[in-house]
Amino acid sequence: MTHNADGRVIEVGARTRTIPAAIRQALQHRDGGCRFPGCPSRFTQGHHIQHWANGGPTTLSNLVSLCRRHHRFVHEGGFQVERLPGGVLQFRTPNGWVIPEAPALPDVVGELTPDGQVDARTLTPNWDGTRLDLDHVIWAMHPRARGH
Repeated sequence: MTHNADGRVIEVGARTRTIPAAIRQALQHRDGGCRFPGCPSRFTQGHHIQHWANGGPTTLSNLVSLCRRHHRFVHEGGFQVERLPGGVLQFRTPNGWVIPEAPALPDVVGELTPDGQVDARTLTPNWDGTRLDLDHVIWAMHPRARGH
């Protein structure tokens, strides 16, 4: 452990690639979920920013919480993450473009409809009165509906 002048712990490290329980708990507390921009997942894995195989330590400052999907993006998809001065994380696409931080989602206020009821007209577009084709929506959004 590394302490500051006031005696507070500022860094915790381990000698192995596996993240010890105490560091994992501190990581989860610090990150609160997947840190990939815009990802709301609370189910995460610890990722070494500087990979262990390249000499990256298992320290809190070298770890970031990523969900399984975004962890795979970084390891297999060519995405990159680095910690900038001041502790800010920066994510990049495989071609090097910076992925901006996603704005926080607004709080949901009120109901879906003025009377709080959802019916066949709830999602009716206002341009020509075309009704929602729920079968098409399910087919488009759910892989099993398409036979994949």
